[in-house]
Amino acid sequence: MSDENTLSKRGRGLETEYFQKKERELIEKMRYRVTLEEDRRLMSEATGVVDEEVLEALQELGYSADTVQLMPLVPLVQIAWAEGGVTEKERHLILEIAEARGITEETAAYNQLIELLDVEPPQDFYDNTLRGLRYLLEAVPDDLRAEGRQSLVEYCTQIAEVSGGILGFGKISDEERLLIARIATEIGQSRTAAVKKVIGS
Repeated sequence: MSDENTLSKRGRGLETEYFQKKERELIEKMRYRVTLEEDRRLMSEATGVVDEEVLEALQELGYSADTVQLMPLVPLVQIAWAEGGVTEKERHLILEIAEARGITEETAAYNQLIELLDVEPPQDFYDNTLRGLRYLLEAVPDDLRAEGRQSLVEYCTQIAEVSGGILGFGKISDEERLLIARIATEIGQSRTAAVKKVIGS
């Protein structure tokens, strides 16, 4: 066989290999897209959100149908870490609230929550989650939105209270007050209303 034929044969082989690789990559992309679409459908069922753009934004923030229910608990985790570490009382109360919301030991959301309580997450995780919560709240009816915002601020206040003052009662630090007010503002509640809520606690 001549060198020219050998090179031609090798060239065709490389060309075939190239197109096979591209075909595999295309199939993987299509599978990934289908997986994301199915996850958005499940996330929609879990949250009641039907806006496709909101669901895509939540995915971009790193949440899935298995972990999206964890989002309202992340601000509580942030409050618990506000003074440098999560106390046993804070941890217990957060897990109690989580269980009441259906986040139990056998769920992916529970496992992620334990990680968040064991190792403090970076600030951008908190910021992105608050952004995601705002997306969620803006996508639900007005009455549920107001209730959701109020409940979140109340839960944050409970976490701040549980380890403050004498024997764990009665004092919220200035740092925690400011953080609760910031969280409230980020999710769309009036900062003034949030501050009054915390001061009145």
